[in-house]
Amino acid sequence: MTMKVIYSNKIINAGKDVTAFGEEMVILFGDNAPDTLKDYCYTIPIVQTVKTIKPGQFFSIDGEKFEILHVGELAEKNLNGLGHLTVNFTAEKDNSLPGAIIVEKKSHRPIKIGTVIEIIE
Repeated sequence: MTMKVIYSNKIINAGKDVTAFGEEMVILFGDNAPDTLKDYCYTIPIVQTVKTIKPGQFFSIDGEKFEILHVGELAEKNLNGLGHLTVNFTAEKDNSLPGAIIVEKKSHRPIKIGTVIEIIE
C-alpha cells in the first residue's frame, strides 16, 4: 500500500529551549510565533495540508512514523494558518489541547534544522 503525503514541511530554525519538554512534546510554528513561545518552537514555513488530518494517519519525522491517535479541533486550522502545531508523544488523549495532535508514545530521533516532517496516510 502506498502512503499518501497530506502535509510535508522542513524545519528551518529551532528555538534555544526546544528540548524543554523532553521527548513528550514538540511545538511547530511559522516565523510569526509569539515572542513568549519562540524559544520553545521549531520554525517551519506555512504550508497547507492537502487533506483533513485524522486519527489513524501518521506523523513522520525524517521517515520515522508515529500513529496519530487524536486531533484537536483547532490543530489543522492552526497548522494551515499559522504553521502552528503541538505534537504530543504521550498517547494520552484526555489532556489534549485544541491545537494539538496526540501520537503514539515512543522515542523519536532528534529534530534539527533540515528535518522533514510529514503527515501521511
